[in-house]
Amino acid sequence: MSLPPPPGSYGHQPPTGGQPGGGAPQPWSQPYPGGASGPPPSGPPPWGPQQQWAGGPPPNGGGKTKWILGGLAAILAIALAVVVTVLVVRPDSSGDGPSTLGTNGPASEFASANDTGPVNIITDEPTCDAWNTILGKYSEAMDSVKWDDRDAAIPASAWTPEQRSMYESAEKAMTQAADQAVNLVKKTPHRVVRVLFEQFIAYTRAFVQRIPSYVSEDANIIGASNGAGDALANMCGAISYRSAQAIAPLVSAVPGPTKVALPEDPNTPTKLLTEPTSVCSEWEPQVTKFADDTQAWRSIDKGIPAKEWTPDQRAVHDAVAPIMLASADEMERLGRQSGNPRFEDVATLAAQYRRAFVLTLPDYKSADSYLALSATNLVRLVNLACKAA
Repeated sequence: MSLPPPPGSYGHQPPTGGQPGGGAPQPWSQPYPGGASGPPPSGPPPWGPQQQWAGGPPPNGGGKTKWILGGLAAILAIALAVVVTVLVVRPDSSGDGPSTLGTNGPASEFASANDTGPVNIITDEPTCDAWNTILGKYSEAMDSVKWDDRDAAIPASAWTPEQRSMYESAEKAMTQAADQAVNLVKKTPHRVVRVLFEQFIAYTRAFVQRIPSYVSEDANIIGASNGAGDALANMCGAISYRSAQAIAPLVSAVPGPTKVALPEDPNTPTKLLTEPTSVCSEWEPQVTKFADDTQAWRSIDKGIPAKEWTPDQRAVHDAVAPIMLASADEMERLGRQSGNPRFEDVATLAAQYRRAFVLTLPDYKSADSYLALSATNLVRLVNLACKAA
């Protein structure tokens, strides 16, 4: 079921070989007890809509680390595969979108209620520590039942007693993680972070509801949940390792949203996408082109800082920068055309993190990989939400 790892790759493979049906998102940092963190092993991470780089940069002080940003800890090495899916979005301009809470009523309970401006790089997020704790417990529970070793193609009607027991245990872990995330929806001061927590809850609970009658296509649902969860984890990693703070002031601001995403009841949030729209037909070709155009860059070890690049490696990075910027522009354009304020926020945030990563390239260090990973997982959320719609 899993793809073989490429020579020299590092990190951990996304669940099911980069396919959508994987296990819990990962905490952004999990050092060995009593030790600080160090650099990653060498090798090329994937770059594409459904992959994450597993691993992270060293915290201040050096040492030794356990890198587990994407996929569960202690699983297979990353498979270098770019999986392109059609992006589908749901227009929300008709007024038939999800029920929301007005800013003069219960929305006052939300710290993000007054965040109506443009999305940008998150440099300070008070929910990060709590989110990391939730993901740590979630990941441990899923790892204990060997969730990533399952064959996601087997439907519930064909499960053995052991497989059914595994899904029942996973259901408990998923439910607990989603329930714990509810409080964080109200705590974050950032609208787009609130949206990501809402999507983690919505897609996790949607998958739990599908477990009794599970079919392979339902893997897209938990994949969307993982995209939201891993995006949050990597955004927190960029904050912790100061990459976000160092680059955010240099990223050009974008216009405000065409329509502000209002808070939803955190106990019953609406999924990002519930039906396909025409934006898909434009998104897939640009994602495919991006994957093709960045092959040379993806083959370079992301653990090598800019000061150690060879002339050839520097030339590759110089060439990939305009490709990434063009991709970011296209993501933002399509987001604003979607008519869906939540999709617009996620797409624009992905664009901003990709632009931020480009700005780090002249002086790139491994900590900056968190920026790229954030963009990758935001795109992953949209891809799999569209497939699940």
